[in-house]
Amino acid sequence: MVKPILEPEFLPAIIELRKFNEDVKKYENRQHLIVAVERANGYVYRREFDIFPDGVDDERNTFITERLIKTILWVIGGFKIYIAGSHVVYKNIKDYYRKGGLREFDYDFWSTTFEREVEVLEATYENIPAEVPSSEAAGGHLDGKRIGFDAGGSDIKVSAVIDGKVVSSEEIVWLPKLNEDINYHYENIYKALKVGVERLGGDVDAVGISTAGVIVTDRPMVSSIFIKVPKKDFELVKYAYVNSVNKLAKELGHPIPYVVANDGDVTALAGAVDLKDNCVLGISMGTSEAGGYVDHNGNLPGWFSELAFVPVDFNRNAMVDEWSKDFGVGCKYLSQDAVIKLVDRAGIEVDPKLTLAEKLSYVQSLMANDDERAKKIFETIGVYLAYALAYYAEFYEIKHVILLGRVTSGKGGDIILNTAKETLNKDFPEYAHFHLTMPSESMRRVGQSIAAASLPMIK
Repeated sequence: MVKPILEPEFLPAIIELRKFNEDVKKYENRQHLIVAVERANGYVYRREFDIFPDGVDDERNTFITERLIKTILWVIGGFKIYIAGSHVVYKNIKDYYRKGGLREFDYDFWSTTFEREVEVLEATYENIPAEVPSSEAAGGHLDGKRIGFDAGGSDIKVSAVIDGKVVSSEEIVWLPKLNEDINYHYENIYKALKVGVERLGGDVDAVGISTAGVIVTDRPMVSSIFIKVPKKDFELVKYAYVNSVNKLAKELGHPIPYVVANDGDVTALAGAVDLKDNCVLGISMGTSEAGGYVDHNGNLPGWFSELAFVPVDFNRNAMVDEWSKDFGVGCKYLSQDAVIKLVDRAGIEVDPKLTLAEKLSYVQSLMANDDERAKKIFETIGVYLAYALAYYAEFYEIKHVILLGRVTSGKGGDIILNTAKETLNKDFPEYAHFHLTMPSESMRRVGQSIAAASLPMIK
């Protein structure tokens, strides 16, 4: 196993899962567990695996099952969890997913997202729901005058596109994570849209918006972008994109078709368009980690792909995410947080008064000058990425992985990419066929806003 140079105690999820499976095989009377997770419109995801017999190692059975259910929730999404095959595991998981339980954050998040309480139900092999997959057509519409809008944690990227040709792409600084006033969010979103209209010559036919968060009917039901907004105001701020486009439509005197999509899905779409192929997993390594996926049919499977909260490190002493209160989740390994958490281990002193984005830029400036300490940070993240991809492959059919986001900029991004390839080739030859790539430097920074422009159809 390749160890991350700055975090040798890293316990990759895929390695621990495979060890568990091998150890379980030693028991002839092992039990078969089925987990089914239901989400909106009756769609169901199922996973089946063997566990130790009840009473042999209930703690390990529960730990692995809990990590897999957590992964399913953040990859696929869901509000109803069925468990068949172990009453002990069922009781433990049920106790986790409740108010005051170990996974209260996840319980609250998905209850809020689907506007119904998350449930954990015991089932039998006979009555547990069957798999019901979904597939939704991706964007690809480029006719007319379009605005592609990518709302990040540090800036809004706005692209003006006319009949598939990009006429303007620019970044507008904003600090949404530091502002609780919903007027701040409304004003900046509308201002950015107006910039796009100006670049298009004063009118627009369609608007596609890429944003962090879980999106349901064009609304971010939960979003790190609006993390400072008080709960009492969130019902208003989740309509900020929709209301801003409608305000613009009223001003211009005609309807404006729009689509609001998760930034990870737009990353995958950007990758599929760029590569002219399918089975594309897009990962945006920026303020947080976002994911998205285009399946073998060239469609979006309707999954949420919130990889920021997918556990990739099973070391229980791993860094805890401040928001979810869970350990070992992706946002601490494949985002700017990963760079910042490693600076002390690398022996780099960073001014604590700098913003998170400025700290990342400082480390990247060191890397631009071939600083060996900075190099170790990006090599470590490259190893994280390789093991994360091997784990993601348990859930996604992957041919291509396209990386975007600020962390992938400059020499550091090249080191991440090359280290990940080397690690996959060494430890996972079965995944050596993965095509890992990054677009041009400008595409890395504004690619999502350009792809977002293609989301809505002009009727």
